[in-house]
Amino acid sequence: MSTIERHQYDVIVIGAGGAGLRAAVEAREANLRVAIICKSLFGKAHTVMAEGGAAASMGNVNEKDNWQVHFRDTMRGGKFLNHFRMAELHAKESPDRIWELETWGALFDRTKEGKISQRNFGGHEYPRLAHVGDRTGLELIRTMQQKIVALQQEDGKKFGSMEANIKVFAELTVTEILKEDGKITGVYGYWRESGEEVLFEAPAVIIATGGVGKTFKITSNSWEGTGDGHALALKAGANLVDMEFLQFHPTGMVWPPSVRGILVTESVRGEGGVLTNTLGERFMFKYIPDVFIDKYADNEAEADRWYLDQDNNRRPPELLPRDEVARAINSEVKAGRGTEHGGVFLDVSKRLSAEVIKKRLPSMWHQFYELAGVDITKEAMEVGPTCHYVMGGVEVEPDTAAAVGVPGLYAAGEVAGGMHGSNRLGGNSLSDLLVFGRRAGMGASEYAKSAKRVPVSEKAITEAAARAQAPFSRTGGENAYSLHAELQEITHNLVGIVRTGAELEEAIVKIADIRKRSANISVSGGREFNPGFHLAFDLDNMLLVAESTAKSAVLREESRGG
Repeated sequence: MSTIERHQYDVIVIGAGGAGLRAAVEAREANLRVAIICKSLFGKAHTVMAEGGAAASMGNVNEKDNWQVHFRDTMRGGKFLNHFRMAELHAKESPDRIWELETWGALFDRTKEGKISQRNFGGHEYPRLAHVGDRTGLELIRTMQQKIVALQQEDGKKFGSMEANIKVFAELTVTEILKEDGKITGVYGYWRESGEEVLFEAPAVIIATGGVGKTFKITSNSWEGTGDGHALALKAGANLVDMEFLQFHPTGMVWPPSVRGILVTESVRGEGGVLTNTLGERFMFKYIPDVFIDKYADNEAEADRWYLDQDNNRRPPELLPRDEVARAINSEVKAGRGTEHGGVFLDVSKRLSAEVIKKRLPSMWHQFYELAGVDITKEAMEVGPTCHYVMGGVEVEPDTAAAVGVPGLYAAGEVAGGMHGSNRLGGNSLSDLLVFGRRAGMGASEYAKSAKRVPVSEKAITEAAARAQAPFSRTGGENAYSLHAELQEITHNLVGIVRTGAELEEAIVKIADIRKRSANISVSGGREFNPGFHLAFDLDNMLLVAESTAKSAVLREESRGG
């Protein structure tokens, strides 16, 4: 019998962002024992970086809004490749999830009438994003953590231990999902601080690990976005869908180099910010697709009037879906009309007063002032596309969030595919987390209650341990940092916003070569506080994701999304 650290739970949640925490709450309220495993510190999930708001058709600012319009906007934004049932459930249930969050203590901005305020965003016909300044994701995580602590306090009073039914395991990396006879039995991982290995046994596992941005050179994602959940699910036998569709957010910071890729919220454009090139041209009027021409103004006068009279004027083209804006910026830069640092200008200072900017966009003001020395109340921001979100992910059953073909496995949030089609609308991610996090928690709970527990075999533990120890058993092998840098150059140059068949084929060959070399990665030193050890596992996941993306993209010959 193995002597490694062991834990037994009913449901394991991998990831402590919005989807993971919402799933954990649902499973705990079904009277099940839940383990939350997170790669970083609790509260540091990438959800905190979501700024603009959560999309929900509450109709607080424009009563014409409803779930059908939200559904239509989502499908149109995704170029009608969305899984229609996921988009339908999302549009119908988002308002309830926002109101629920408020009952748990979320402090949303208010309208003059005292309702939850909602702002305009690209691709949404009506003001739809419930927001907390430009720090909405941070408030969502704060509220969800508060809810979990409240549940733990209930358990403390009832069972004498706050961790009786829900426990957080922070700074722990999951290396694989374990199965016996085709069914989930648990997960294997290690503590990032000590390197010691851990076994978790449970009949149901929910993957809520977020995105894949660190596969790319320029990204808005945090260091955690290494595609862990995508790779874990694929290795466990699940399907990945829509992996060719990566969203490059049109506005990331461009200068200085140390902050390149950091997100500049779409709220800046929602509040009236305009995009211009180095000639001073408001260039987005040249890039309105035919499918959107009836909804978007083709001249500055009408676009400006829209801010005062939205019923009788078309929207500014700066509020087109993100894929359209990112391609437009990319085209301007390639045509030589970009800044010397490879971006364009985004200016909100001519639309709003300094006082209003600091009130509505406090994080943006602070971010540019501290990191770039730019006062956005007086001057324009320099922005350009940054790898932001992956629409592709685990194929799931919409109503239960169950991974297709793997009993006991569930996925929610960015790691799940289908909901957003070929392009996600801004704001749909936060409401997606809540809607499908809840559904994943419900589905996993129902499964765990009825499933017969299957013990993890000693053979499975031995094999998992050997794979975890492998990088230390090699000497003079490849360096994980060098291979990661090579991978990022390949994806940046060959699998970016604009793709060609020849470049994608080249990328596939080069990624395969790195995968072959990565099998010989060696790690020096001990297990404690060893970042090279961590990257060895992260890189394996990123290579699998990059290969999936390139191979999917080469088969998709028409241009949709991005």
